[in-house]
Amino acid sequence: MRAIDALNVMKEGHDGSGVGLFLSGLGGPWEELKEYPILSGIFTDAGLARMSEYMTKNGFQSKYSATFKPDVEPPVGTPKRGTYASIAFKIPDEWKGMTQAQVDSNLVQMRLDLRAMGEAEGDIMVFSFWPDTIMIKEVGDPMAIAGYLKLDREELYARHILAQGRQNTNYAINLYACHPFFIEGISTMTNGENTAFVPIREYLMSRGVTGYQGYQSDSEVFTHIAHYATKRLGLDISSYKHVITPMNDDEMRDHPDRAFLSDLKRACRKLIIDGPNCVIGCLPDGSMFMAQDRKKLRPGVVGGNPELGIYGFSSEICGLNAAIPDRDRTKDFQPMHLDTAIVGPDCREVLQCSQKDPLRQQL
Repeated sequence: MRAIDALNVMKEGHDGSGVGLFLSGLGGPWEELKEYPILSGIFTDAGLARMSEYMTKNGFQSKYSATFKPDVEPPVGTPKRGTYASIAFKIPDEWKGMTQAQVDSNLVQMRLDLRAMGEAEGDIMVFSFWPDTIMIKEVGDPMAIAGYLKLDREELYARHILAQGRQNTNYAINLYACHPFFIEGISTMTNGENTAFVPIREYLMSRGVTGYQGYQSDSEVFTHIAHYATKRLGLDISSYKHVITPMNDDEMRDHPDRAFLSDLKRACRKLIIDGPNCVIGCLPDGSMFMAQDRKKLRPGVVGGNPELGIYGFSSEICGLNAAIPDRDRTKDFQPMHLDTAIVGPDCREVLQCSQKDPLRQQL
């Protein structure tokens, strides 16, 4: 609710058409279930039955579920759906001999299978299937949706939260087009317009990576580029901007890693964005980051209280003020066109990285 309240304060900056939530570092009843992948989505009664049959057929056993079926009429503009569910599953014993990469890929494929099943029948929507992760998406004003879905429930307590307060506004409403987006523990949301969407999408889909598909939003590729940069290229997230917004030749002339960056720019040239974009994301270890496009045409601020162990990333300062009023505001950081702001899972400081800095090694 802290995140929803911040969205409400920033209402002049969004249209109140929807809300999307990514939650990790889960608390409450999920504390003892960190190893179990959690399936998050919306299901009709028939969809729940079909999903359960699919999971059983694949050897998965339900360990815990947090389901919610509203018993009141939805807010104006919000469709009446079925059950909003987050269900933790025990993976089958035969998976225990697989590599972690195989397990991860299989979990992504199962999410895609269920999504395809639901799109065919209109009874299943699945947003994530991953350990220590819950995703919620719905159409409507964020505050109204928060009350309707009772988002203050204990089973939705989380240490790491991404929240965005608008639905897809370029095309027809589609919950799969609602930020944040997610793949293999990485989630991002974006304020802006991705004018280079088509070549980026085509390049990603040519990589042969499970999950690089089904793009309902031009912003979903930012999540997949972060995945590609960190999981496939082995880069630290501070190097994310070297992929999406590489420096020009003059800027990198005296860089200690110039030869590598020049090769990276050439190899990943089809992943270069053309703004305006502000990207906020969360990584599997709970670290969060913010990066801007080269033009720096979208606002963004990072600040917090290290003594309380809480930091916030916000499009607008008023949102940060609402979420974390008790902080030293002179230490707020607004990343510019060469910067990446990173806050580690311990929430003790903002690491300010510049593309001019030597490359950091991925931990």
